[in-house]
Amino acid sequence: MHLPTEDTDRDLVLNRVLNAPRDKIYACWTQPDLLKQWFAPKPWTTPKVQLDLRPGGGNVITMADEAGTEYPNAGQYLEIVPNERLVFTDAFTGDWAPSAKPFFTAFILLEDAGEGKTKYTAIARHWTVEDAENHKKMGFHAGWGMCADQLEVLAASL
Repeated sequence: MHLPTEDTDRDLVLNRVLNAPRDKIYACWTQPDLLKQWFAPKPWTTPKVQLDLRPGGGNVITMADEAGTEYPNAGQYLEIVPNERLVFTDAFTGDWAPSAKPFFTAFILLEDAGEGKTKYTAIARHWTVEDAENHKKMGFHAGWGMCADQLEVLAASL
């Protein structure tokens, strides 16, 4: 798969340079015990993570609010390039089983940025312009930014 061409109407993008090497960031995305530590913006948590790391493999990442109410998010991996790229979607829930309501496809792109740093790009490509606007209003940039900060701290500590 080649890198996505930007779709300004349906994409929400987070660009950062993280102070951690990309193999550590990739590990934080692909190892359940690590993913649980950073994936939800605090004070929310990620109590459950199931990953089938292969194209077509499903994932269920469950976030919980402060009251402990759980919100499972099912998806499927489309592409996995270790230490470089993860592409996943909620349009399928594993082995190409369609989901009830697709919302977005995520592209997580990792590039060397010198001196143990990583250029981190997270693209959320939505099915509709309305979905992108709703995700923006839900706090995409603040929430995904907070999670990127948490990811950076954890990856740098490994």
